[in-house]
Amino acid sequence: MQNKKLFLGVLFGAMFIAQSVRAEDVLVEEVAVVDEVADMEQMSADAVENYQVEGSLFQQITDLEQEKILMQLEKERAQLDLELDRLAAEKIKLHMEIDTLSGRAEQQQQEIETQKAKLEAEAARIEKEKQSLLNETLAEEVMRESTGVKKVAEPKPETDITKKYRLVNVIGAGAQLQATVEDLSSGQSKRISVGKVLDGLTVKSISLDDGVVLVGEDGIEQNLNVSNGK
Repeated sequence: MQNKKLFLGVLFGAMFIAQSVRAEDVLVEEVAVVDEVADMEQMSADAVENYQVEGSLFQQITDLEQEKILMQLEKERAQLDLELDRLAAEKIKLHMEIDTLSGRAEQQQQEIETQKAKLEAEAARIEKEKQSLLNETLAEEVMRESTGVKKVAEPKPETDITKKYRLVNVIGAGAQLQATVEDLSSGQSKRISVGKVLDGLTVKSISLDDGVVLVGEDGIEQNLNVSNGK
């Protein structure tokens, strides 16, 4: 029995010692880890403190980015300068066009004023001649009344175109129609067109249906067609 108790006591003692040894090892390992972490932190702090930015990869990347930004800014500035030059050229062109239009407007205004002055002068001349003729007519009337002589208007000779000419034919088309008429007394033929004058009568129109229509100074129209000659 005593041997058994002694064995158990020895066993417990061994277990206690083993636990103590293990705890010490764990403690040592933890202290080592803490020291290692502290060393790494110190190394990081020393590396940051001793880090040289000049000539480093970070500095090169930063410089490249700055150069890229500067080149972009220069490109945008050059584009802006070109746009400003274009706007300046457009402004100069616009001013030139305005000056040209202004000069034309002044020239046209001057021409209008000149034409207006001419028309006013012509109107004044016509009015003066009209007044002069009126005065002459009044003077003649007064003279006739004072002398008792009445002026008898001379009758204008009347022309019956159908007794002097006959229509031979109408040729052409549209506004280019022409007519051939024959003088009944001499037998000679004449070619007439719109606007021509035949024995004091003006050709007003020519058509295949109505023949030739003529109008005199008194406004009376006469018609010359094929049936007149039959």
